[in-house]
Amino acid sequence: HMQGQPRVMQLNPHYADVVQEVMLFLQQRITNCIEAGIDHDQIIIDPGFGFGKSLEHNFQMLASLEEFQQLKVPVLAGMSRKSMLGNLLNRDIDQRLAGNIAVATLAAQKGAQIIRVHDVKETVDAVKVVNMINAYRNNNNER
Repeated sequence: HMQGQPRVMQLNPHYADVVQEVMLFLQQRITNCIEAGIDHDQIIIDPGFGFGKSLEHNFQMLASLEEFQQLKVPVLAGMSRKSMLGNLLNRDIDQRLAGNIAVATLAAQKGAQIIRVHDVKETVDAVKVVNMINAYRNNNNER
């Protein structure tokens, strides 16, 4: 998802409800893909962190990322080294490792099946921890 065009998308992004508007847009794209003959199993969605969204919009979407599971396709979360982290943490791109791992970990915890990252080794370690906790949580819910 992207609001606006690349040259101007960050000038004044506006949503009444960013999560619902992005979900509606993506649901429409999923429907279009299926109607065009694309197999449902070949579709993934990307809410578009950083693309025509303010700092608040990005973190609202991350806070509600599990809602995108309602669309019943894998969710890709790509926040690594994004300006949303730089603006929040006041860090240059090469100083955002802790923020990158935090958002990747939260995305994994909230159900993102695909996480785009730059710092692969460190993120894999963090996501392994999340996956272990999720496995125990899921086992306790089945009791």
